[in-house]
Amino acid sequence: MDVVKHKRTISEIRDSKHTGEKMVYMSVPDYTSAKWAELGGVDVAVAGDSLAMIAHGFSNTIPATMDMMVMHSSAIRRGAPNTFVLGCMPYQSYNTVDRALLNATRFMQEAGVDAVKPQGGKSQANILRSLVDAGIPTASHIGLTPHTVAMFGGFKIQGRTADSAMKILEDALAIQDAGCFMLEFEAVPDDVAKVITKELEIPTIGIGAGVNTDGQILLCHDLLGVFTDFKPKFTKRYAKLTEVAVDGIAAYVKDVKSGQFPDGDHSYSIEEAELEKFQSLVEKRRQI
Repeated sequence: MDVVKHKRTISEIRDSKHTGEKMVYMSVPDYTSAKWAELGGVDVAVAGDSLAMIAHGFSNTIPATMDMMVMHSSAIRRGAPNTFVLGCMPYQSYNTVDRALLNATRFMQEAGVDAVKPQGGKSQANILRSLVDAGIPTASHIGLTPHTVAMFGGFKIQGRTADSAMKILEDALAIQDAGCFMLEFEAVPDDVAKVITKELEIPTIGIGAGVNTDGQILLCHDLLGVFTDFKPKFTKRYAKLTEVAVDGIAAYVKDVKSGQFPDGDHSYSIEEAELEKFQSLVEKRRQI
């Protein structure tokens, strides 16, 4: 397995727009998956608030809190010390400038992330600019934004009409003008993402946005087949780890119930003389 030689920098990520290098992002919820990301050569490990669903069993990302995100992000930082870590700001953690600055600072100081990512475009431009002006590397997320999914009437593809595609372009330009170093498209038609990507000077990362963005992101537990409650259309399964895990657990259960585990190879021993002495002491105790 190849190990990331050095942590990617903001400059490298931003310059990938012009060098043509496709940046690989992966959302990870914990220490172990962060280690996998680093060993696998992922450029950016994302502490996504999707962990509210994957790690905590909620039906959406709304219940993720800053305390939850800081705890998980700290573990991700420890698991991937040589990988750029992007912390996703959870629901309502950036609804005012003061709150955004406070919570982004927590991400940077307490969790050790390298950058933060709220959601939104034009409507969040002042928030994004304030973070950048405070010296906090900032990205954003447009298209289908999970924090406002209720307003969309569910998880629906965005930008399928000319007017809605123009809105996404305007959001993208506002994010760029605010000083963000990259943006993420979610659930946007391939051709729309392609056009907007060409209009921008900052790199675009896609999830369900086709091949023409400057990089891609998927959830670790989706692409490895760990999280199986549902499978988004845009997710490709590269492994089926839940099937492997369940088969392993079933074999463990069978071995325990049949008395085959633990065997001698998985147990500790004691010298015969010490065992005999111990048994003698037990016998004396019984006679007291």
